[in-house]
Amino acid sequence: MMYRRLLLASVVLGGLAVAACGGEPPPEPPAPEPQAAGPDLDSLRAYEDSVRAAQEAAARAAAERERAIAEAREILEQRVHFDYDESAIRPDAESVLRQKVAILRASPAVRIRLEGHADERGSVEYNQALGNRRAQSVLDFFGQQGLMAGNFQTTSFGEERPLSAGSNETAWAQNRRVEFVITAGGGSINPAQ
Repeated sequence: MMYRRLLLASVVLGGLAVAACGGEPPPEPPAPEPQAAGPDLDSLRAYEDSVRAAQEAAARAAAERERAIAEAREILEQRVHFDYDESAIRPDAESVLRQKVAILRASPAVRIRLEGHADERGSVEYNQALGNRRAQSVLDFFGQQGLMAGNFQTTSFGEERPLSAGSNETAWAQNRRVEFVITAGGGSINPAQ
C-alpha cells in the first residue's frame, strides 16, 4: 500500500509540474503609459523664462536707480556762478539751486559744505568776505526753500583756489562761484521725487 501511495503522490506531483511548466506564461502587466513630456517641459521652460525676465527687469531697475543717483550727485556738486563783485543769485544759478533743493528734500541725511570763491581782483580780505557772502546767499536760498541750515556749513576761499588761472573775463567768470562738497550722507542720495 505504501507503494501505491508513493506512486499516486508521484503521479500527482508530476502532473502538477507538467501543468505548471507546459502552459503559457501569465501575461505581463501592461507597461505604464509614458507621460507626455511636452506640458511638463513647456511649464519648466515657461517658469525659467519668467524667472530670467524677472531677474533682467530687476537688473534694469537697479541700473536705472544707480544712473539716477549718479545724476543726482552731479546736480548736487554742480557749481553756481556770480556776477562781478556780486553775491546775489543769478537766474541761471537759481535754476540749478532749485534742482538741488528737490534732491536734498529727498535726501535728508546729506550734508554739504558751501565753498565761496572770488576772482583775483580786489584785496585778499575783500575777496575772502565776498566768498563768504556768496556762500551765505546760497545758504539763505536753501533756508527760504525750507531746508535746515544745520545740513550745511559755509566757508570762503576768496581768491585762493582759482578754477581758471587766466587773468581775463572768461577766467574771472569761472572763478566767481560757490562749490558744493558733500561731507556726509553721500551714500544716501535719493533722486528728486
